[in-house]
Amino acid sequence: MKIVFANSAWVNAVERLILRGGGWHSVRLRVRYGLIFHPTEGAVLIDTGYTPEALTGEGRSRRLRLYGAVLKPELNGAEQVLPMLKRFGLSPDDIRAVIVTHFHADHISGLPLFPKARFIASDAAWARVKSRTPRQNWWHGVFSELFPAGFGDRLDGLSTKRQIEAQGDVPGGADLFGDGSVIAVDLQGHADGQFGLLFVGLERPLLYAVDVQWLLRALTENRTSGFPATLIAEDAAAIEPTSAMLRRFLATGGEVMLCHDPAPTSYDLASAEAG
Repeated sequence: MKIVFANSAWVNAVERLILRGGGWHSVRLRVRYGLIFHPTEGAVLIDTGYTPEALTGEGRSRRLRLYGAVLKPELNGAEQVLPMLKRFGLSPDDIRAVIVTHFHADHISGLPLFPKARFIASDAAWARVKSRTPRQNWWHGVFSELFPAGFGDRLDGLSTKRQIEAQGDVPGGADLFGDGSVIAVDLQGHADGQFGLLFVGLERPLLYAVDVQWLLRALTENRTSGFPATLIAEDAAAIEPTSAMLRRFLATGGEVMLCHDPAPTSYDLASAEAG
């Protein structure tokens, strides 16, 4: 099984806001999404990153326009999801599943581009999205307008998946494809229903921990950012226990990868193409 991550955009953030004790200089963060080449499921996306639909598209709500104006993401045209798929000879119709790790804009922006895909996501979190008003969802960092029509009908919920027990410091979770190759690991703290992806069939187990932290240093050096960064967390009190679990996973030889950490990894597109 091959795994590749691309960078859909860059977002600048003051280091001190995302790393306790950090400096006042700006850090250029990535906005990753991934692509799995699975032996039976075919090409499966992990989120979609930012796309123009969320940032420059016509008809965006006032709140979505304000969101883009505040964060000012810089789209990376070369690694947008459709050009990236084309590099591998794929079209949107070839994507039959998109794993949606959580419902923030930088993860669901491109979902409408994939009309034949089912969406593997937290059905419990989706039920809460449906029960809220658009304004209430906005306070949870969710823009309802970014979901494609019929999202719920195409939802392949985590609650339907077989559960795999934790093995020591290797976490368990939902077996997404029924073969133990990709495990959805609950990662409470950052967003409602956020889960990471554990790949155990690699030379070194990999846990894609999405947005548990913005910087890997915040995790490995135990430098979780506090106020005001905690204001945008769904459950700020859960961030440190979740981070501690990831540190134990690292200590036993696992590898952790984050969505926004700026450092290149061996799974990023440039490394994959070089290999």
